[in-house]
Amino acid sequence: MKRHNETTVSEFLLQGLPISPDQQGWFLMLFLVIYLTTVLGNLLIVLLIRIDSRLHTPMYFFLSVLAFNDVFLSSVTVPKMLVDMQSNHKSISYSGCISQLYFLIFFACTDNFLLAVMAYDRYVAICQPLHYTMIMRQERCILLVAWSWIFSFSHTLMHTLLSTQRSIMKRQNETRVSEFLLQGLPISPDQQGWFLTLFLVIYLTTVLGNLLIVLLIKIDSRLHTPMYFFLSVLAFNDVFLSSVTVPKMLVDMQSNHKSIPYSGCISQVYFLIFFACTDNFLLASMAYDRYVAICQPLHYTMIMRQERCILLVAWSWIFSFSHALMHTLLSIQVSFCGDITIRHFFCELTALLEVSCSDTSLNNLVIFIEGGMIVIIPFTFIMGSYICIWATVLKNPSARKFFKVLSTCGSHLLVVALFYGTIAEVYFFSSPAMSGAKEIAASVMYMIVTPMLNPFIYSLRNRDIKQALKLFANKVMFCKSNNLV
Repeated sequence: MKRHNETTVSEFLLQGLPISPDQQGWFLMLFLVIYLTTVLGNLLIVLLIRIDSRLHTPMYFFLSVLAFNDVFLSSVTVPKMLVDMQSNHKSISYSGCISQLYFLIFFACTDNFLLAVMAYDRYVAICQPLHYTMIMRQERCILLVAWSWIFSFSHTLMHTLLSTQRSIMKRQNETRVSEFLLQGLPISPDQQGWFLTLFLVIYLTTVLGNLLIVLLIKIDSRLHTPMYFFLSVLAFNDVFLSSVTVPKMLVDMQSNHKSIPYSGCISQVYFLIFFACTDNFLLASMAYDRYVAICQPLHYTMIMRQERCILLVAWSWIFSFSHALMHTLLSIQVSFCGDITIRHFFCELTALLEVSCSDTSLNNLVIFIEGGMIVIIPFTFIMGSYICIWATVLKNPSARKFFKVLSTCGSHLLVVALFYGTIAEVYFFSSPAMSGAKEIAASVMYMIVTPMLNPFIYSLRNRDIKQALKLFANKVMFCKSNNLV
């Protein structure tokens, strides 16, 4: 580790426009007229599209969003520029500069995506006119705008957080660490051999079981349905979720010096959040799939078409990427002093923040608010889906249908309870009075045990998977017998 001095500033000086003093009056009037024309002209377009029902079409919907966005894009810089043209001291505060950077990138990036969306709208209107109303329906138009905002937010957040990695308005000594020490599992030395074998078996079962599920779904055409598509993505994700921490944990169980490099720790934080968050959204997508299959069976093939299934998975990855990136970049900003021992068996985010010697109130606030929304919204969606499912089943009660739905929903809800319950215990309901052993046990449940249970709960009890497994085994035996002959 090393120690160094760091200097930060409270404001920046702006050079301004390269205009001679005698020309500033003319340019001030010119830019003022341009700005007022931009604002009033774009707001007039929004108003006209709003009040005239003939303009309520996809093309004008995108145009109104673009016009509204352009008002904000101009307002980010032009008013400040006009004020500075009459001032000798052209300065901007640090927070104002970062805010200007954020909104400028966001609105410019949104303009970029909106222009692409409008080009797509014109392409469909001219090249596929007979399918235009079906393709460019209201739902898709709103979705395209939402995608533009989400991509712009992710892009802007990354650049803004990277720009705010330095401390504000102070000179300080900061300790940069090259590695962290891990406390490891709270296991006595005489029990480590048993636990090492146990976790190794669990990990191998998780990896082989989930990869087997992916393979069976891939090779059996009868399993090429939305339900099994989501299951294969979940199984593949669970392999990576376990692999982020378990191999390192197994190595540390045989080592006296349980350390991890700084870069390795930050990488572990990122990938753990990403794969855990993806699991979170995939469970919600699977609940939605079951809801459509039971509550809207006649429209199932139309609603859960391949395009929508891929879109749901893509949304899961995008949200997970943004969520993981934000927390990882925020964790890079904190500094560490003398105690670098993480009281966990891996670089868990809250445990990492506990050893920081800098102010982590922003990190904890983001974990509680943004992290809470990421967990609570999908969980509420899952519960709502199953309430609708049971309401549909109870309308026409049938013993066979009841037990079939109970078996399917019970398996899913068991994994949901394990996954969300342990995450809530670790991140939202933990307290200083809660022992570290209990937090570690909860982490083991959602990171190691739950991914292992998924193949058994979702698949090995499923008749279609059993038939695919039997067919696969017969093919393997047939190939072996031919090779022997």
